[in-house]
Amino acid sequence: MATTNDHPGEQAAQDPIRLIGIRDSALSLDEVFRAVGDDAAGGTALFVGTVRNHDGGADVEELGYSCHPSAEAEMRRIAEKVAAEFPVRALAAVHRVGDLRVGDLAVVVAVSCPHRGEAFEACRKLIDDLKHEAPIWKHQKFSDGTEEWVGAC
Repeated sequence: MATTNDHPGEQAAQDPIRLIGIRDSALSLDEVFRAVGDDAAGGTALFVGTVRNHDGGADVEELGYSCHPSAEAEMRRIAEKVAAEFPVRALAAVHRVGDLRVGDLAVVVAVSCPHRGEAFEACRKLIDDLKHEAPIWKHQKFSDGTEEWVGAC
């Protein structure tokens, strides 16, 4: 009798990276979710990062994201690293740049794996690594007139 890992669906897909992008327009949950559809995936985890109305105890008035020209390539590198560490069937990540308002989607990532636990872990690794490693910066302006730049996501 074969073990579950002997089935091709239990393994990572040959090219699991289905969508990587930096966008200057509104992000679509449907686009990202559709990108990670895979018949061999039993679990899909989706993370949505939104602009909130506060940070560090201060009210956020305006927010903008900018990125280095290498940001999309760095996102792909990070995605490849996650796909190598987990049995990823499909992976997608898009990040917004430009001026955003409270409630706007800033980043959407999704990962499909054979099982839910793997999908959750891979999705968390993907967003955490994007936040720490991708050259994307957030510029916040607060209601008290102060402002700050926040490195990566």
